[in-house]
Amino acid sequence: MWLEESVFYQIYPMGFCNASFENDGVCRRNIKEFADWAPHLEKLGVNAVYFSPVFESDTHGYNTRDYKLIDRRLGTNDDFKELTARLHEKGIKVVLDGVFNHVGRGFGAFKDVLDNRWNSRYKDWFNVNFDGNSCYNDGLWYEGWEGCYDLVKLNLRNEEVIGHIFDAVSYWVREFDIDGLRLDVAYCLDRDFLRRLRRLANEIKPEFVLIGELLHGDYNQFVNGEMLHSCTNYECYKGLYSSFNSANMFEIVHSLKRQFGPENWTLYKGKHLLAFVDNHDVTRVASILTNPNHLPLIYGLLFAMPGIPCLYYGSEWGTKALKSQGDPALRPCFEKPEWNELTDAISRYSAAHRTEKTLQYGDFGAPVLTNRQCVIERRCDGERILAAVNMDENGYDAHFNTGAESGTDLLTGAQINLENGCLHMPPYSVMYIK
Repeated sequence: MWLEESVFYQIYPMGFCNASFENDGVCRRNIKEFADWAPHLEKLGVNAVYFSPVFESDTHGYNTRDYKLIDRRLGTNDDFKELTARLHEKGIKVVLDGVFNHVGRGFGAFKDVLDNRWNSRYKDWFNVNFDGNSCYNDGLWYEGWEGCYDLVKLNLRNEEVIGHIFDAVSYWVREFDIDGLRLDVAYCLDRDFLRRLRRLANEIKPEFVLIGELLHGDYNQFVNGEMLHSCTNYECYKGLYSSFNSANMFEIVHSLKRQFGPENWTLYKGKHLLAFVDNHDVTRVASILTNPNHLPLIYGLLFAMPGIPCLYYGSEWGTKALKSQGDPALRPCFEKPEWNELTDAISRYSAAHRTEKTLQYGDFGAPVLTNRQCVIERRCDGERILAAVNMDENGYDAHFNTGAESGTDLLTGAQINLENGCLHMPPYSVMYIK
């Protein structure tokens, strides 16, 4: 499946297009201009783009008004159709945000409930109590997502609601030829709904993928043959930056062993989870790492570990932003992409990941592990790649059963001496040795 062999790139369209927070209908920058970034994506080795919400909404995109209309602040349906066509011409898959747990207060069916109350044909589309009241003083109570009443919870046990969503998904495939969905707050979605969505995905397009936003717990409850193909790996997201900031490589390697290690009890062996170092909801990795020398190293580990690496727009050249500064700081408008030493390093990691099946499908082991160094071993079909990361300012000699006298660093093409079971790791270095 194409998913397992992909490098993803996430973009937040409302930020990219410099859209106003409140939906004023003004298009300040057209979303189809993102096609101009295709050469940048190709140079990075990206072959799949995940677009955060693009459909008509009240404000930030996650409070949908119309599932079949591209938000006016981004452009038109034809504009987005042109964009997806141009990305497909470059061999880049397109995945959209499917926000199915809730809608905005401007969603037509909910507005009808506010207007017509008991007489609304849509009253059962939501969880409504006409004897209560809301924080908006609607004269009725309704369920919002986690107490956010601008996000109106949908009743995913209602057949009309399911039909409405499935019709929209089929429309996106038919009109825009999209390749999959990232499902917002998938951990909240009704599981019968997810099973039916998976069956629809299997029918509407070969290898149409479903990637769920999951935070904690057992991902197997959702990622299986009946529901999701993949999910966000938040456990390893935390482990990645925390291991560098606390000089404790044991943390991330423990998580990876727990998830993908050689033991029979390993949780997710054979599954491909979406791996990332930041996204639209969290502090940029360049701001969270306490040592800037670790920035290329964390990406080197990201592309070497099991999973599907995903980059967040702007972070590949080191953009900084704190969650405490608010969502707009995390979701800016960039005039054009930049290229520097970090993007250059990421492009080399990406090229190795895209080229080597061992990095895409290989088993996981860690023959060397200290607080500041680790050597990850990936094996697949008789081939082996060693990914060595040294986060220390000093060089380090790793002594272990290297299994060879020498190897080639896939990132530089240099010959690496492994004689006498010793690998020399330069300061602040990443090597992919085959």
